[in-house]
Amino acid sequence: MQYEVILFDLDDTLYDFAKTEDFALRQAFRHFGMEDTEELMGQYRDINRQLWKELEQGLIYLDVLRVERFRRLLELREFSQELDAAEFSQTYVGYLSEASFLMEGSAETCNRLLDAGYRVAVITNGIREVQLGRISRSELSGKFEQVIISEDAGSQKPDPAIFDYAFEKLGHPDKNKVLIVGDSLTSDIYGGNQYGIDTCWFNPKQVDNASEAKPDYEIRSLTELLELMKV
Repeated sequence: MQYEVILFDLDDTLYDFAKTEDFALRQAFRHFGMEDTEELMGQYRDINRQLWKELEQGLIYLDVLRVERFRRLLELREFSQELDAAEFSQTYVGYLSEASFLMEGSAETCNRLLDAGYRVAVITNGIREVQLGRISRSELSGKFEQVIISEDAGSQKPDPAIFDYAFEKLGHPDKNKVLIVGDSLTSDIYGGNQYGIDTCWFNPKQVDNASEAKPDYEIRSLTELLELMKV
């Protein structure tokens, strides 16, 4: 394995999005006088998960998703006459950008890869202001050669267009020298498969792969990547 560029997904790979989302949702619910019950949190997550799948499939745009998830939630909870979904979205996104929780081993993994001479970059479908805010508040601030964000690229994983954008930003490295590491089979691994770069599936929960995505490697912890890279 003679890779030169390690292209990391952000959420649920380097950064713990579950903790981030939990923090931001509870803060936003309290801000608007709503009880942050587990039922309410679960309803939001179900709606949000479905909309992100639609985004990956190109069925909606990110700016629509940002507000639509709260419009549906408020309507479901019969708050739609009292609260504005766009205002709720803006408040939630503000709290998201303040919450920066790293996955176990992410700082060690990135630092050791950099010390060994690897180029480390990020490719994410997340919201620009949120991702940059979270990175800037973490140990990994300043560590990434490039932060490729779908909003800037005008496309999202697994669309090959975002990989074209990433490779342009990285100076058009040899595809054989690039490895993408991510937790999502449908966006990270399938996207890498389609683009012709090697893939490493971060699968800490050891879920079965019932998709058409075919990872070249599979790891259960980020530090296992260091063993693969021999650093």
